[in-house]
Amino acid sequence: MPEKLLQIEPTPPRGDWTDATVQFRKGSFCYGANPKRVSYLDLPNPRKWQPFEVDWQLPPGWKETLLHGIKEKLEKYRSFRLFMDICVRCGACFDKCHFYLGSGDPKNMPALRAELLRSIYRRYFTLSGRVFGALAGGRELTEEVVKEWFYYFYQCTECRRCSVFCPFGIDTAEITMIARELLDSIGCSINWVIEPAANCYRTGNHLGIQPHAFKDSIEFAADEVKDLTGIGIEVPINRKGAEVLFVMPSADYFGEPHYYTLLGYLMLFHEIGLDYTVSAFASEGGNFGLFSSHELTKRLNAKIYEEAKRLRVKWILGGECGHMWRVLHQYMDTMNGPADFLEPPVSPVTGTRFENARSTRAVHICEFTADLLYHDKLRLDPSRNDRWRVTYHDSCNPARAMGLLEEPRYILKRVCRGFHEMPEETIREKTFCCGSGAGLGTRA
Repeated sequence: MPEKLLQIEPTPPRGDWTDATVQFRKGSFCYGANPKRVSYLDLPNPRKWQPFEVDWQLPPGWKETLLHGIKEKLEKYRSFRLFMDICVRCGACFDKCHFYLGSGDPKNMPALRAELLRSIYRRYFTLSGRVFGALAGGRELTEEVVKEWFYYFYQCTECRRCSVFCPFGIDTAEITMIARELLDSIGCSINWVIEPAANCYRTGNHLGIQPHAFKDSIEFAADEVKDLTGIGIEVPINRKGAEVLFVMPSADYFGEPHYYTLLGYLMLFHEIGLDYTVSAFASEGGNFGLFSSHELTKRLNAKIYEEAKRLRVKWILGGECGHMWRVLHQYMDTMNGPADFLEPPVSPVTGTRFENARSTRAVHICEFTADLLYHDKLRLDPSRNDRWRVTYHDSCNPARAMGLLEEPRYILKRVCRGFHEMPEETIREKTFCCGSGAGLGTRA
């Protein structure tokens, strides 16, 4: 199986790219969403189906639903219409997508992937397309096109590396999000997104961990800190009136290696005497809604701010999670804001005002920690890490969506003496995606 996937043929296939026929090759697509999870989220057309089946059981009127969805989004998002109109196929993005580099499939070139949706826009929403059809670059909306959308828009991870190189600043991730939202509207979702989103909606986190189990996990981590250091710590849960609400992704308290990050959080907060609380309700910082639709993104993000209001905290401190921070930094203020019931974040240790978080009232753990180190509030001995040779892989969303480039490096250089950068074309804004966002790295 791995050998088959590694057989990359960069030669363009013979035939017209407008042919929507797709061969669903194992390992290159995700499984359809579990109907039970779809129902939890009140999404349309729950049913048992898989992409490799001939009959996708599309709902009656599916074509009208999709066209109405496109029309609605063109009216709602100026950026969507702009991105549909301004691409000149210059090729700057073609070799920037890791899925194209790894597959050799031209339809994974960002501009051509967007063309799969753009051609439908031209056919039905431009005068030239309505009159001249294929001569104006338009295509008919068929079931084969729906399958093509599913196959290729779920091979995009929304990493936005291509957007860095686009001279027009076209955000391909936004096009992917809208395509997936359209697919959601007729029940063509993937389980890798819908199951964790449904879990989060029901229990507060992607893994479906219930409040009592969350409490046990946090208390177990506190016990492990004591075993490792001999220092007993208390981790407040659902405490009203704390200064800071700390929100982390569920991976941090569930599995390795993320679990060691949780231990680091807890030791850091104990060391500086931070007045904080965690929450069994807002027990997830991550947001799988970002990989599905704007509406689901909004619904899942809302719980963080609802809990901040209920617990009467002053501001929010967040752990590391790429999709968590793209949502908080770029979408939260218009989706769930304004967060004017919170205060602009101020470090209780250094007095630093995080002006960049004045709108969302949320600070990334790297910003917070780098500030502590800059003001020499932590005693560190980097020589204890001399056995390690360390590098840093920029996370797509914090790097490209937040500009969080220097703080992680500053922390690493303060805690070790063997830090080395990777090649320049693979770091900072040009970082390659880890491969999440599409679900193809899972066995779901």
